[in-house]
Amino acid sequence: MSASLTAVPAGHVAAVVTYLEMDRPPPAAPLPASPLRLERWAGADPERYRALFRRVGSRWLWFSRLAMSDAELSARVAEVHVVIGPDGADAGFIELDFREPGLCTIRFLGLVPELAGMGHGKWLFAETLRLAWAPGVGKVRVHTCSLDHPAALPAYLRAGFVAKRRAFESFPDPRLAGLLPRDVAPQIPLVEA
Repeated sequence: MSASLTAVPAGHVAAVVTYLEMDRPPPAAPLPASPLRLERWAGADPERYRALFRRVGSRWLWFSRLAMSDAELSARVAEVHVVIGPDGADAGFIELDFREPGLCTIRFLGLVPELAGMGHGKWLFAETLRLAWAPGVGKVRVHTCSLDHPAALPAYLRAGFVAKRRAFESFPDPRLAGLLPRDVAPQIPLVEA
């Protein structure tokens, strides 16, 4: 068996996307302790949403929501739960999509970089699964990619998600497009045209 390489155009970034599913709730377990709390947004203010999206996801080159108009963002954003830190500031978020009957799709979940490595991710992940398995949900889906936090895919697999398929994704580098600062995500070098 031989391997093949797919060229990535200059000015683009590439990732392997893994699509995962869970068809039954994980075994009941107590929520990990955390000084953080969740607050459901009645409606996501586009400016506040983008600011938090940028703080949480810049390091991983999250850009999709940054490229949307206010109207498109308002139409696309699903159920948002913001993480509130002990100081009352926005410290992360979960976005869950229940628009397809019987299905919850985890669109985004993450914390601001200042909270990394403090154990809060376990709390957020447990809260995400608790909320995702709302009454009537028979399946939870999520996808992650090779650009996300290195703990993301292993955490999903440990929780009971099963990988269903993979895809290769290539897109214009959001730093070169001006959606993100050029100095974010230093682990992913810029390759300019």
